[in-house]
Amino acid sequence: MSDLAPRTRSLPPLPTAVSLTVAGLVLLVSGATTPYLVAPARTAVALLGLGLLLAGASRLGKRWAGPGFDVVFWFGAGWLLLLGLAIVFVPWLPLAEDRDVATTVTEPVFAAPAFTGAHPLGTNGFGLDLLARSLYGARSSLLISLSAVAVGTLAGGAIGMVAGYFRKTVDRAVGIATNSLLAVPPLILLIALATVLQPHPRNVALSLSLLTIPGMVRLARATTMAYANREFVVAARAMGAKRSRVLVRELLPNVLLPVLSLAVVMISVLIVAEASLSFLGLGIQPPEPTWGNMIAEGEGQVFEEHPHIVLVPGAFLFLTVFAFNIVGEKARGRGDSRSVKL
Repeated sequence: MSDLAPRTRSLPPLPTAVSLTVAGLVLLVSGATTPYLVAPARTAVALLGLGLLLAGASRLGKRWAGPGFDVVFWFGAGWLLLLGLAIVFVPWLPLAEDRDVATTVTEPVFAAPAFTGAHPLGTNGFGLDLLARSLYGARSSLLISLSAVAVGTLAGGAIGMVAGYFRKTVDRAVGIATNSLLAVPPLILLIALATVLQPHPRNVALSLSLLTIPGMVRLARATTMAYANREFVVAARAMGAKRSRVLVRELLPNVLLPVLSLAVVMISVLIVAEASLSFLGLGIQPPEPTWGNMIAEGEGQVFEEHPHIVLVPGAFLFLTVFAFNIVGEKARGRGDSRSVKL
């Protein structure tokens, strides 16, 4: 009983946690649905409610799972899960038109977010629904980013393992190629590739994968070198195992975890890079929506008069990048702790 008493006293009071959660939920719903408040006031009330909801959820989570409960991590994971389900089922959701301007002649243009009705997040200058465009834009951005990370992880991880295991001439050649790629500013490299390649999702993904390869090469090389002289690798060599078997059976399982952890973080970097290309008009072209070309629609005076044109896709972009960073950092922390234990 003496061991349980300090832990019980350290837990947040249950009435306070429940009160914060309920108050936050009420304010969030009120800010999203109250029609007689102007849009900035509704947004402020909704943000206040979200803050209270997170504070209450954090206290409830600590009472349920202990002091180590991280509400920010679970918020990020929940957002990614919700966004993933939304983009999978978006063709069957009751959303307004997202790209065909011929069907939006009678729709209101530059409608402000009302969080209710046919256009809960408003419309752009062509009467296209911003919620539908944001979800379809999420599908394009995530598909391109995930494809680029997959290509970069496979190529960079394999090259890094080979360089770290064989060393000598192979390592020097890989090091020169990696440093040469890192010497080119990423945005300049992407612009140069965009002027040569067609703005197709496949080409954009291949271009973005070049940003992932150098980091993956260095991480896989360093991890391979750290494990190359461990007892189980030396034993495998002494038993006559081929080099390919040592790489695949002995080294790959140890290299895989830190590489995959970095890959989760790199997804957020490539989402921003893809949005930058689309913003500059070098990525996916309208009317196909992406977060970058949606933000580009609010350039100049449009943003001053209708800021939601930029804020809606910007909020989707911010929340997604934030969530991937939080989840990726948590995964890297666990990977590092396992490496230390080994």
